[in-house]
Amino acid sequence: MKAKRKNLISGRNLLLVLGVVLVLFLSWRVYLLVFKKSSSSGPRQATVAVEVKPIEIGAIRDLGQFSGTLIPKSQFVVAPKVSGKLKKLFVDIGDALRNGQIVAQLDDEEYQQQVAQAEADLRVARANLEDVENSLNLARKDLERAETLYKKGILSDAQIDSTRAQLNAQESRYKVAKAQVANREAALETAKVRLSYTKITASWEKGSSIRYVGERFVDEGALLSVNTPIISVIEIQPIIAVIYATDKEYFRINTGQNVTISSSVFPDRTFSGKVARVAPLLKETSRQARIEVEIDNEEGLLKPGMFVNAEIEFARREKTKIVPFSSLVSRGGQQGIFVADIENSRAYFQPVKPGIIEGERAEILEPADISGYVVVLGQHLLQDGMTIILPQAEAQADSGRASRPGAKPGVKPGAKPGSKTGPKPGTKPESSVPEKKN
Repeated sequence: MKAKRKNLISGRNLLLVLGVVLVLFLSWRVYLLVFKKSSSSGPRQATVAVEVKPIEIGAIRDLGQFSGTLIPKSQFVVAPKVSGKLKKLFVDIGDALRNGQIVAQLDDEEYQQQVAQAEADLRVARANLEDVENSLNLARKDLERAETLYKKGILSDAQIDSTRAQLNAQESRYKVAKAQVANREAALETAKVRLSYTKITASWEKGSSIRYVGERFVDEGALLSVNTPIISVIEIQPIIAVIYATDKEYFRINTGQNVTISSSVFPDRTFSGKVARVAPLLKETSRQARIEVEIDNEEGLLKPGMFVNAEIEFARREKTKIVPFSSLVSRGGQQGIFVADIENSRAYFQPVKPGIIEGERAEILEPADISGYVVVLGQHLLQDGMTIILPQAEAQADSGRASRPGAKPGVKPGAKPGSKTGPKPGTKPESSVPEKKN
């Protein structure tokens, strides 16, 4: 009994081993068949839906884009040269000024009194000079008579010497009196000048003949000391735009270059200017150089403090090959574009040498004979020689159908949603090739 049971267990084990071996053998065969099939068929090449645009021939500009702030061409503060109470202020913020115009008047009563005192002192000095001059003339006559008597032997040497000494003393007094008159005349002129300073004027040496009041710092009745600011005067024709350039653009900017100025305040208008000054250094903190642009502001639309954008044209090329900037890609360390083979629905990578970049347009320098269509959407998924789908024709058809009343995009009129709208059996599909632009 035990022997039978032992043989039965051994048979079952043998069948189990054979089953496992059979399963492993079948799995290995299936693996070989699948592997050979997949290796023999090779990797399946993907198809990418793209959009293309033609390579154009036209003009392109190398532009430098900058932003900056407007400042007055010149600005100064009007302040009194003498102290006093501000009696009258003749101008206010925004008023136009002419060169030499009186803008304020100080209380001048004290300064008028100083002029009157100086005039009185001058009269006293002149009277004293007249008296000394008469004494001098008398001393000269006395000396003449004394010399006559001395020659006749009537006067002694001591007497003639005394007469001569008196004449010399009178001459010295005359010089002192004359100097005092000159001193009093100068004092009078000083008093008159200080009196004139009570009339405060705005004057300048060069530039525009008309300027404007930018700020007012005091009001009438204020007690002013010397050099207390009253108003600021600005020149805004022409006006200056201050921009900053990095070292990359700095060496391409020169005085006299034309500049186009725009502002968000006037979106449909531009202003012309020229580079007036270029700083000879770059600031260490920002690594930028100050550039001043002089702008014609005859209409007075531009005001100091406004934010502006500036464009400087560094170069311009005519009749050059131009592609959309988005078409430029990099493959294998080379920059290039994918040129679309419309007839065969394939895209081929073409290495190129780009030139000027202007916004969304890029110049192609090499190769010079490039033409056709370039891929502008989907190019980042492409490899050289891949198959492409051009959906422009289908998109145009969809837009035409969508323009009809009641039609839904992508569904033909009369078709049910979800139904197939492809070509009928035996008919050719619509071409997806875009029409070439003449």
